[in-house]
Amino acid sequence: MMLPETVENLIRQGLACSHLEVAGDGQHFEALVVSAEFAGMSRVQRHQRVNQTVRAQLDSGELHALSLKTHTPEEWSARG
Repeated sequence: MMLPETVENLIRQGLACSHLEVAGDGQHFEALVVSAEFAGMSRVQRHQRVNQTVRAQLDSGELHALSLKTHTPEEWSARG
């Protein structure tokens, strides 16, 4: 069983994040990811980029599902 902190660390190691929140129950997780790397990317491309950081865990089944909300720092600031 994975901890939210483990998923958070994997994402941080693979992607420069200005804000990151991860919650979950051991197999199913939700992540809010804010990264300047997302500039110019579609939502699908952003999700693919985050999924790259946890690909091994997804492929092994250790991480069953990861629901994502992705924003650039500018989009995140505009949300208030």
